[in-house]
Order: sequence, then structure tokens, then C-alpha cells
Amino acid sequence: MGVISLLPVEGIGEIKAGDDLASLCVTAFPYLWDNDILVVSSKAVSKAEGNAVQESSLSPSPFARQLAELTGSSPGYCELVLRESIGILRMAKGVVICRTHHGFVMANAGVDASNTGGEGLLIPLPADPDESARKIGQQVYALTGKRVGIVISDTFGRAWRAGQMNLAIGVWGISPLRDYRGHPDDDGRIMHKTCIAAADELAAAAELACGKTDRVPAVVVRGYQCSGSGSAKELLINPATDLFP
Repeated sequence: MGVISLLPVEGIGEIKAGDDLASLCVTAFPYLWDNDILVVSSKAVSKAEGNAVQESSLSPSPFARQLAELTGSSPGYCELVLRESIGILRMAKGVVICRTHHGFVMANAGVDASNTGGEGLLIPLPADPDESARKIGQQVYALTGKRVGIVISDTFGRAWRAGQMNLAIGVWGISPLRDYRGHPDDDGRIMHKTCIAAADELAAAAELACGKTDRVPAVVVRGYQCSGSGSAKELLINPATDLFP
């Protein structure tokens, strides 16, 4: 593995519903190479796909109102969190740990109230991040002729660790896992458990060049030797075998 570069895609501006995100990225960064990886924030994808929800349009259920009292969040926000969830695992002041309909376990089902582009807007995750990644990748190829991997990222908290980091919720054009099982280590011993979540590492690395307040919705990762194909669903643990449900 050689040098890996993180190249921010700057100058896109505020993303609106109906925007062609692939075209915006290619226009702002017309220097794509084959085997580059374009990491795009889930919020940018949701905005372009028209997923923003006006909080005042939501009618909170009795449970959403109860949840609002328990967590200190607004009833409308809690209503959208519940709509995006298939289960609640934990609750505390200001946070609900949910399992989303995608299968992700995350705070508040990934519903975002910051940097939404408008007063009172809430941004849920894309409905199908893997499909969103596929569309962006294929559109980038149509525009440039370059075969570029796509990772859609979102911010997660982590068990046992303070702070948050970006992880992959959508993948196209690369394998999300770098699997060393069955291969010998440097001492010749066969590895049985080592399987690296490469797509998560790419998402986390890209955030270093993206930031939360710099209005950079995408980053090009160059130099990572990617291969294969797959989806972010491969990163999910089967709830039946999860030690920390």
C-alpha cells in the first residue's frame, strides 16, 4: 500500500432537492482517476434525494410526546426518529439508541437537525444508501468514464469510546471488508478472525478532510488499493449473534 491522499471536493454550495449530486461532485472536482473512492456525506445524499422533513408538518404520536419528555428533544423530532426506527435499544437524556429500518444501530436513528439548509428542517438517512451509492457511481462513470468506488458516510457514536466518527452506510464499487481470514501473518500463522471494515475506515479518514462545519460534502480518497464489490449490508452484525444488542 502506497501513499493515500484525501482530496476535499469544495465549492459545491448548498445542496437542494433534485440536485444531481454526481454531476456537482464531478464539476467541483474534475480530476477523478480510475480506482479513486468518492466518500459522500449521507446528509448531502438525503438533501439531493428530497428527504428533508419540515418538523412542523409532523404530527407527534402519544409515544413520541412521551419520548420527548424523557429525552428532552422536541416531539416532532422524536416522531421522525420513531418513523425511521424498527426498535429502540436504550434511552437517555437527549438520545435514543435505535435500530433503523436499514439495520443500523445509532443515536436518534440518524435524524439530523444541524446544517439542514433551512429553519425547522430535519434530515433522515437516505432510504436505501447502497442504492444511492450505486446511482452516484454509475452517473460518475457516465460523466467521466472513470470507475470510482462510492462510500456514503454518516456519524456514529462508539461503544467503549468517547466521541463520534464517520462510518459507511452505503457502498458501491468496492468490497466493504478487507478479509485476511485464511491468510498467513508475517510469522506464517493462519489468521482466523481478522476482517477489517475497510469502508468504515475510508469513511472515517475522509471526515478528516471534510469536517462538520466546512461545508465540504464529499472527499476523494486516492491511493487505496480497492477491489471487489459489495454493499454496506455486509458490515451489519446479525442481531441474533450481537453480544451488545
